[in-house]
Amino acid sequence: MITVKVNNLSKKISEQISVADLLLQLKQTEYGIAVAINEQIITKKDWSSKVINNQDDILIIQATQGG
Repeated sequence: MITVKVNNLSKKISEQISVADLLLQLKQTEYGIAVAINEQIITKKDWSSKVINNQDDILIIQATQGG
């Protein structure tokens, strides 16, 4: 197990997990969101291949309507 921050909350997750797998574990929809790891945007096409590392700071942003 490794420890990461997801939206400023500490979480323990399996090693060698991808961004896509993390989103599944968190029951987070993949539509209308953006993901950044250590302040670097991860494009949706890279979610399956980008492996999360110990102590990564992950930010998941949900798009909302408004104005």
